[in-house]
Amino acid sequence: MQKLLLAIDRLSTFMGQAFAWLIVLLTLGISWEVFGRYVLNNPHDWSLNAQIMLYGTLFMMAGAYTLSKGGHVRGDVLYGFFRPRTQATIDLVLYIVFFLPGIVALTWAGWSYANESLAIREKTFSATPLPLYPFKFVIPLAGGLLLLQGLVEIVRCVICLRQGDWPSREHDVEEVDLDKLKEMVHVKDSDIESLDKYVVAQEKAHGGAR
Repeated sequence: MQKLLLAIDRLSTFMGQAFAWLIVLLTLGISWEVFGRYVLNNPHDWSLNAQIMLYGTLFMMAGAYTLSKGGHVRGDVLYGFFRPRTQATIDLVLYIVFFLPGIVALTWAGWSYANESLAIREKTFSATPLPLYPFKFVIPLAGGLLLLQGLVEIVRCVICLRQGDWPSREHDVEEVDLDKLKEMVHVKDSDIESLDKYVVAQEKAHGGAR
């Protein structure tokens, strides 16, 4: 079971990292449009629509990735003080009552919405129209991935209720705070203070020599 959970974690991670490259494409597109508009005096009417679709895709496809890393916003003020079993109970109730109905509705409605758009070959309203229906298929895709990752989180809640501790999950690059960085490089506050005193002493010595 744990291998299956980690495999789905890796799928969410892969999809999140793959679509994260849209940031580069979006940045280049915006930069080119600004250059074209203000330097070349040649704006493109389709540029804003393309930027919105890229940003929307990036935002939607980050959902499952963020859930797999436990990165969604929660009320950590009290939650962090609870025991793992209490946390799992709260999470399980919220997943069943709010998450599952909402994401199932999103995926179902998104699929219908995208197929209706495909049927009429929907395009953007601009002088140079862009196809809109491929973008709308991102909605059920993102919803399906988020639903799959949510089911994994529900299983983790059940495992935690049985074992009394959270099972492991797939890790990725994350921000490292100062205390963690000190632990990683085996540096203590006293070492930093000693180095600061040494630097100050050297500066004074060189200043006096001048």
